[in-house]
Amino acid sequence: MPTVAPFDLDGHILAVEFLGDTPFFANAAGTFHRLDGGEKVTEAHQGMLSCIRDPYSESLISGGEDGKVLRMAADAGVTELASAPRKWISQLAAGPQGAVAYSYGKSAFVRLADGMTKEFTEERTVEGLAFAPKGMRIAAARYNGVSLHWVGTAAKPVDLEWKGAHTGVTFSPDGNFLVTMMQENALHGWKLDSKAGAEARHMRMTGYPAKVKSLSWSAKGKWLASSGAPAAIVWPFQGKDGPMGKAPLELGTRANIMATSVKFHPVEDILAIGFIDGMILAVRVADSKEALLRRPGKGAITSMSWSKNGKLLAFASEAGDCGVVDIAA
Repeated sequence: MPTVAPFDLDGHILAVEFLGDTPFFANAAGTFHRLDGGEKVTEAHQGMLSCIRDPYSESLISGGEDGKVLRMAADAGVTELASAPRKWISQLAAGPQGAVAYSYGKSAFVRLADGMTKEFTEERTVEGLAFAPKGMRIAAARYNGVSLHWVGTAAKPVDLEWKGAHTGVTFSPDGNFLVTMMQENALHGWKLDSKAGAEARHMRMTGYPAKVKSLSWSAKGKWLASSGAPAAIVWPFQGKDGPMGKAPLELGTRANIMATSVKFHPVEDILAIGFIDGMILAVRVADSKEALLRRPGKGAITSMSWSKNGKLLAFASEAGDCGVVDIAA
């Protein structure tokens, strides 16, 4: 079995992300803890609500109960990007050219690298944000669908409608599909047609026993893994129609023990699956072969992150019992 270096923290750990070979753990209390030749702590927020990795730079973006949006660099230097006093910043996205999106209430904001900020208002509360992989375009998930805004123009948004509450949103790596997590136990997807004026096509991904709270695309975008079942539910996106008419894979099935976090390896089609009891499995998509990475712990797995070379897997839990798995060992 791979070796696990445990790292116990107090409190609920929202997220873990590698910057270089250093794992950063984001604590809901507002601090960042990093393992860099020993534990180092950086005070960031008066209560942290969200933390994501900026895929375009070696940094993290965080939002807090203090209304601040911060950038944390690999050297633990903190830069304030935005401040909205008395607002809670729970939705974030990082885009190209240093752009960062955040939201509160019915407004989504995109802050460009030069500090200029653009506001996009919705009729209902913004529940999720994502940048398209190509072009400066932002998706805002809301009640009854998603709005797609071009950041650089005053063009009207494209509205993708589907009844119900959409609580998170993600683009496929090739930009051809958009998928939302829903308040009901389902995902909803749209095939985005590149032809101007063409209708986006719907995709229903249902049958989950619980709400989906974690999604992860495989390195080449062929698969979308999801939590919300006593296995990872992995939808095929190889064909031009994505998962339409196809059954998903069920990886790492366990009797009545829910998967709470999923994370694809950065190079291989291997999926790390974290469970509500703290156990972590790695499963190869090709043959469903499983490897136990961590035995059950104290709390549900909330987040996992692979190092760039895929040899280390850091994990966070809602009870603070975190750690790093050395796969190579």
